Amino acid sequence: MKKYLVMAMRTPRFDPAVIEPHKQFLKQLSERGQLVESARFTDGTGGAYFLTAENLDAARELAFADPVHTTGSSELTIYEWEPTTPQ
Repeated sequence: MKKYLVMAMRTPRFDPAVIEPHKQFLKQLSERGQLVESARFTDGTGGAYFLTAENLDAARELAFADPVHTTGSSELTIYEWEPTTPQ
């Protein structure tokens, strides 16, 4: 499994009602062992999370099911994460 960084940046269509479904989505990823870590940006522009997946296509499929994406509230960008420091 590889790690992927998902950047979720709010769009002008952001609806605060999507926060709870987004949290539930992250909880489900966590319960399946696919969520590594998540955080919101303190300036209110969005947040990011790390997930694990077999490949970039699988990571995109997971992330694009996130309610913040499906509602148009946030624009997602997914990057493969390859640490350069010892873990």
